[in-house]
Amino acid sequence: MRNLVVHGLRFLFFVFAQTLVFNQLEIGWGIQPMIYPLFILLLPFEIGVIPMLFLAFGMGICIDAMSNTYGLHTSALLMFAYLRPLIFKTFSPRDGYDSLKEGNVYEMGQRWFLYVFGTLLLIHHFWFFMIEIFKFNEIGYILRKLVFSSILSYIFCILFQFIFLKRTKAQ
Repeated sequence: MRNLVVHGLRFLFFVFAQTLVFNQLEIGWGIQPMIYPLFILLLPFEIGVIPMLFLAFGMGICIDAMSNTYGLHTSALLMFAYLRPLIFKTFSPRDGYDSLKEGNVYEMGQRWFLYVFGTLLLIHHFWFFMIEIFKFNEIGYILRKLVFSSILSYIFCILFQFIFLKRTKAQ
């Protein structure tokens, strides 16, 4: 029950933080920091794909409704959630994920977090910007947005974990 409350509060936090704070930032060069994919990454390892896709759909719809983006966030977050088990399997530790609760930087370490979340974040952002711009002749602009937005989003997600998550394991 406690986990349900914690994840429910995280859901609300990420929706409101993204729509009320991060969508309003005017950084320049088309940079758009997005922290809401971290919610899907922080879900427990044992969650099934179908419940995770429903959560991703719900969060994406909420962000799209508040941002007037007509499904961009939803499709990108569904891609993130769908590929999460595959990327987790690719970068799984030797002992597996059985004794771990969630994929945060404290439990998994910075290297694992960089590989897994970095890969998923790049896929998320690439999908988002390709659908947003939808022109292959703008690939330079898409790649510039992808690189700078991914770096800034990653930094904000690391800061979020250092500020709001309790240290669970000494690294």
